[in-house]
Amino acid sequence: MISFWFIVVAILILYNINRMTNSLCIQKEIAEDRQPKVFRTINVLITIMLLSSYIEILYT
Repeated sequence: MISFWFIVVAILILYNINRMTNSLCIQKEIAEDRQPKVFRTINVLITIMLLSSYIEILYT
């Protein structure tokens, strides 16, 4: 049951982070060709954070 809720919350977190990243790109006027790299980097780091949090919750 905790897995289901964790996945739901993780999706919401990723959505909000991507929204904020988009706002950052617009505000800082980051070039269109660099934006995918920014999104990829942030998404990978957030995914690593979420996976490590899930593993910590699972084994505690």
